[in-house]
Amino acid sequence: MKIVLVPSGFKESLNAEQVAKSMKEGIFRALPNAEVVSIP
Repeated sequence: MKIVLVPSGFKESLNAEQVAKSMKEGIFRALPNAEVVSIP
C-alpha cells in the first residue's frame, strides 16, 4: 500500500514536518509494510 501525506502545520504546536513525521510513525505501527511518502 502506498500512502501520500501532505499535511500543513498545526497552529502554534507543530510545523508541517513534525506533523508528517508523527503521521508516518502512526501509519507504520498499523501498517508496517506500507510505503509512505511525505510532502510537508
